Amino acid sequence: MKKKLFYIIIICCCSLVNAQEDKALKKAAKEATAYIANGNELLVENNNFPKAEGEYRKAIAKNPESTVAKYNLANAYYNSEKYDEALNRYTESTKVATSKEAKHKAFHNQGNTYMEQKKYKEAIEAYKNALRNDPTDDQTRYNLALAKKMLEKQQQQNDQNKDKDQQNKDQNEDENKNQDNKDQKEGDNKEDKKDKEGDQDDKGKEGDEDKKEQGDKDKNEEGKRKDDQNKDQKDGEGDKKEQQQPKPVPGQLSPQQVKNLLEAMSNEEKKVQDKINAEKVKGAKVKTDKDW
Repeated sequence: MKKKLFYIIIICCCSLVNAQEDKALKKAAKEATAYIANGNELLVENNNFPKAEGEYRKAIAKNPESTVAKYNLANAYYNSEKYDEALNRYTESTKVATSKEAKHKAFHNQGNTYMEQKKYKEAIEAYKNALRNDPTDDQTRYNLALAKKMLEKQQQQNDQNKDKDQQNKDQNEDENKNQDNKDQKEGDNKEDKKDKEGDQDDKGKEGDEDKKEQGDKDKNEEGKRKDDQNKDQKDGEGDKKEQQQPKPVPGQLSPQQVKNLLEAMSNEEKKVQDKINAEKVKGAKVKTDKDW
């Protein structure tokens, strides 16, 4: 009997706790609904996004499972062009939604947000999820077709940009290559010019040396030629002297011979005269006294 009474007490306590929890949840849900209503009024009638955002956040804090609060906050972000925040709230809404209608709306608007960000591939998946929850929505089907078309156009544009980038890259490489070839050619021309100038300098030096050597040779030849001329001139003068002196005629005395002969005759004559004078002295008297 006591045991049975104990079980009855436990059941009553559990029922009381559940009743209190249900009461608290209902109270929280009621407060969340009030916050949502205030947010809608501030956003629609007053266009006051900051205060409306605050009311939606209060509603989510009171009832984290409130699909409406998260969905309406996501719409507020979307209309304010805060697309990243909107995506986060739409994703949360799709997770807590219990009805297909709620899931369909959340996925549809999630797709619209991706379209604004030009994330067409993600938008296609979002629209497909929306159609899975409501295949009859023509607006979602139209948006899905548009997303596919925009994705194709985007891929074509990307391919064109890649081709253009590749062309620019190839062109830049060709220009760089041509510039390198040009620089190389200019460098080679400079080297050739330098070598040519060096060869010219060497040739100039060799030419100067050749000129110097030739000048020395010419100078030596000129000196030799002058020496030969002087010798020839001296020889000519000697020959001239010899030519100027009269050559002895056969059978006649030369002037020198005549001169020598005259001197010999004069000497003989002197000798004879000296002899005569000596004989005269012998016959004359010698004076002893001086004449005064």
